[in-house]
Amino acid sequence: MRPVSVWRWSPWGLLLCLLCSSCLGSPSPSTAPEKRAGSQGLRFRLAGFPRKPFEGRVEIQRAGEWGTICDDDFTLQAAHVLCRELGFTEATGWTHSAKYGPGTGRIWLDNLSCSGTERSVAECTSRGWGNSDCTHDEDAGVICKDQRLPGFSDSNVIEVEHHLQVEEVRLQPAVGRGRRPLPVTEGLVEVRLPSGWSRVCDQGWSAHNSHVVCGMLGFPGEKRVNTAFYRLLAQRQQHSFGLHGVACVGTEAHLSLCSLEFYRANDTARCPGGAPVVVSCVPGPLYAASNGQKKQQQLKLQEEARVRLKGGARPGEGRVEVLKAGTWGTVCDRKWDLQAASVVCRELGFGTAREALSGARMGQGMGAIHLSEVRCSGQEPTLWKCPHKNITAEDCSHGQDAGVRCNLPYTGVETRIRLSGGRSRHEGRVEVQIGGPGPLRWGLICGDDWGTLEAMVVCRQLGLGYANHGLQETWYWDSGNVTEVVMSGVRCTGTELSLDQCAHHGTHITCKRTGTRFTAGVICSETASDLLLHSALVQETAYIEDRPLHMLYCAAEENCLSRSARSANWPYGHRRLLRFSSQIHNLGRADFRPKAGRHSWVWHECHGHYHSMDIFTHYDILTPNGTKVAEGHKASFCLEDTECQEDVSKRYECANFGEQGITVGCWDLYRHDIDCQWIDITDVKPGNYILQVVINPNYEVAETDFTNNAMKCNCKYDGHRIWVHNCHIGDAFSEEANKRFERYPGQTSNQII
Repeated sequence: MRPVSVWRWSPWGLLLCLLCSSCLGSPSPSTAPEKRAGSQGLRFRLAGFPRKPFEGRVEIQRAGEWGTICDDDFTLQAAHVLCRELGFTEATGWTHSAKYGPGTGRIWLDNLSCSGTERSVAECTSRGWGNSDCTHDEDAGVICKDQRLPGFSDSNVIEVEHHLQVEEVRLQPAVGRGRRPLPVTEGLVEVRLPSGWSRVCDQGWSAHNSHVVCGMLGFPGEKRVNTAFYRLLAQRQQHSFGLHGVACVGTEAHLSLCSLEFYRANDTARCPGGAPVVVSCVPGPLYAASNGQKKQQQLKLQEEARVRLKGGARPGEGRVEVLKAGTWGTVCDRKWDLQAASVVCRELGFGTAREALSGARMGQGMGAIHLSEVRCSGQEPTLWKCPHKNITAEDCSHGQDAGVRCNLPYTGVETRIRLSGGRSRHEGRVEVQIGGPGPLRWGLICGDDWGTLEAMVVCRQLGLGYANHGLQETWYWDSGNVTEVVMSGVRCTGTELSLDQCAHHGTHITCKRTGTRFTAGVICSETASDLLLHSALVQETAYIEDRPLHMLYCAAEENCLSRSARSANWPYGHRRLLRFSSQIHNLGRADFRPKAGRHSWVWHECHGHYHSMDIFTHYDILTPNGTKVAEGHKASFCLEDTECQEDVSKRYECANFGEQGITVGCWDLYRHDIDCQWIDITDVKPGNYILQVVINPNYEVAETDFTNNAMKCNCKYDGHRIWVHNCHIGDAFSEEANKRFERYPGQTSNQII
């Protein structure tokens, strides 16, 4: 007997006709813009995938026919009206470009314009019912607040009801089920249905299907499997089949988007002549099995990288940035969808995209926007192979930067670490699990040298975002029964996926300060700041000034001159200063605030300001081989919002002992003519040099990304004038960047020609 399906799914054809008596009607669309009071005869529902019950593609039933709304001129005000039609109190957002998949049928409304106070969408202006020049790739969606209107009846909300749906996929190893290494890359495919986990019949199974499954599990690709071995093994076991007839194109982000069939509960014969599906996946560079293989893959990926993610708290998420003509820029979210996001994710060594993010959800970029209206089929090896439009200045703003959240392999790293004693799950004393092959036990970490970078790794490993603080004393948090210190000397770069990838002392524990009160702790946060120096401004404003010593008493008191100034013939003579403006932007998702509270800020009478950080920026002049020949440093003698983007208000001002900081979307400008905004180069000989500026050099304040805190420029000094050129930001400390930097003109010799 052939298995009977409940229904067949086509990629986006999941809509059920729930109102059978009215499904055959045909509307008579008006051609003139119309305004109607009331919503009599209209019904509303949310559809699409993936989504939650309070979000989705908006569909309207009019005259018995279901249709969609075009995203042209769509606003949050229209979303408010529609969410109220759907029975929710208000909208928290809206989506464009068919984020929840393209609908079918009519496009009922186009150029919809609402004030937000209308009782019904029928009261809003539009081009008229059924009059549209859009395609379903422009279907609008809404995200409503998960709060119902009092007394609202659900009869007006008709959601697409999936009696059966593939909720989750996993690989179950057929052999070696003991302590197996994670992630699992090969095994029997199991799907979680409302009734529990079931296996899939392999009849008609293709490599395209395997590609989709591997993408869902966080792997960029698949490989062939020894099916003969698994079929032989399957004959000795009982299997529970729940799915068959799977037919994917290979570009789907989720198995539910493929055509497939479910078995009925009373089927007597399931998968006759077949066996359970087995899939083998290829892990990306971050999850390669051996360290050698991992390093090789990572180096290859870095050398070829033309796409990267920035601003994400977890691996595989962030703002999408692409490299064009040697400059990194962002991608406009216009037409951004799961297909394009999945191409990015696979290119970076992850699986398919879990979410395609719009509206700068991962923070705003700075500088160029390279791509717009990216339309991928899903088969492209890189985002650059997808059809796209080159951007112009008026097309898009950084408020529309695209982002992604990728599917990641399950590694179980979060189970080997925990926080204890904190007031919430986001803070506490760090405890790590050690042991094996014997019994496992929990222990503490020595607080010596523990800082922000180490805390960043802990928060990432636990999936708690960024580190607000890395604490060396945790006496105020009760450690419970765990009192043994099992790890010391932990030093991380901040990019590791787990603490065991950081350097540490091994089994020999060495602590300068003993006792549980001096053990490591963290406070995590979902958001963090991200500072970026405007490098072009440094290049444009750099110049030399010979400043008389009698004007530098305050600067000498605050240690802003080189050591030789102490033996100068005060107040006669001068110091030669390299001066430039410094404009520091906060591109993160949290304000940049000094680590120290106002009670510990130091008043400096000479310049008449408070220092809120001991060192805020390092300024250095280096030889081409990295030897420092001159240095400057600047305390944050006033962190404030000098200017902000149009839609952002200033929050921090130093006057009258005000709060100090930099608001998201604002920047702090230290002009070239401010005291200490310089490097004393009096003792520097003529030659070719590197100007290096590092913000937040001691990592005192957590940021989403520390790799963009350094700027390097080429300098040529002839003893009278200085030329600063080729300033660049980002990964300035990486080997790859340094090699690229050394190839710049004028860096081969330190002699004036």
